[in-house]
Amino acid sequence: MVQRYDALIVGGGPAGSTMAQTLTQRGYHTLVVDKQTFPRDKTCAGWVTPAVLELLAINPDDYRRENIMQPIHRFRIGMMGQKAVENDHGSEPVSYGIRRCEFDHYLLERSGSDRAEGVKFKSLERTDDGEWCLNGEYQAPLVIGAGGHFCPVAATIGEGPGSHETSVTAKEVEFEMTPEQARHCRVREDTPELWFCRDLMGYAWVFRKDNFLNIGLGREDPDDLKQHLNDFVARMQAEERIPEDLPGKFKGHAYLLYDHAERPLIDDGILLIGDSAGLAYTQSGEGIRPAVESAFLAADVIQQAPDYRAASLQPYADRLRERFGTREVEHEGGGLDLPDWAKLRIAPALMKTHWFTRRVVTERWFLHEHVPALETAS
Repeated sequence: MVQRYDALIVGGGPAGSTMAQTLTQRGYHTLVVDKQTFPRDKTCAGWVTPAVLELLAINPDDYRRENIMQPIHRFRIGMMGQKAVENDHGSEPVSYGIRRCEFDHYLLERSGSDRAEGVKFKSLERTDDGEWCLNGEYQAPLVIGAGGHFCPVAATIGEGPGSHETSVTAKEVEFEMTPEQARHCRVREDTPELWFCRDLMGYAWVFRKDNFLNIGLGREDPDDLKQHLNDFVARMQAEERIPEDLPGKFKGHAYLLYDHAERPLIDDGILLIGDSAGLAYTQSGEGIRPAVESAFLAADVIQQAPDYRAASLQPYADRLRERFGTREVEHEGGGLDLPDWAKLRIAPALMKTHWFTRRVVTERWFLHEHVPALETAS
């Protein structure tokens, strides 16, 4: 027997769970469908800003009673091959380190939505009455794609993920250190390290959250990713910043930067949110804040729409543009529209300065302190 809902949400990450909670609180009968069973591992560096916690109404002290939430007070930033610059941002945390397996499960658990976990996306078909039927089991007039970069819903309204898109590819590993590994790790809990590739095509990170260590590297050029990662890890180990014996393999994932994404966002009875819509910040690749904000923006439009035709959902695309700007490259923070050769020439000098690494790289590109809080109908 087919089960009917007001909305089907494909993907239980931060975007999907935020959408589920928001719609449920507004009286909608929703279902979250995810191929994984939560809690599940999620490839991600794993940090959130105070703006995200405020938007989600998460109290850090309450959250950390059962989960890891590592306060961040400093950043150590450099260009590969140079010395790092460390900046202290004061006594109040400017960001928090989280484990995505915990964070995503926490958000989904509190959503109040029905859930179908461990259910793979097999089919999405139109019914005779113009609604959508997922896997022949779940029916609704509205389907929300929140399944990340490879979201199957995105493929139903466009070309979907593929070689035609310019995406960032990243590899990372996160593990709990043994006492011996911890003794050979000089990275401090409250001080993430960011290391930029010399060709400016990506950056690496080392991030310690309590006794968990997260190491990774992301680039726009996937062909050189493995070599850049191996070189970075070898250098960090030679400097005894990370342990020699890293357990397990580095896991990969991909995402679209906002300026590079060209996916359609809406169709009749369908809209995309989060990474499935290609909303990651262009300079940092952060996806959690845009994902959460897109869910709130979409929920407001859904509530106000007279129906779910594409024309009625168009205000969602308009509000995304108002919030995040046009899809053209916008050169955050630096301001000057310089050719690539000029950027490559001046970047090493800039990355040695406290002003640039603090005011531009950290506060603007990664913390987005210049971005005002999102106003929602809730």
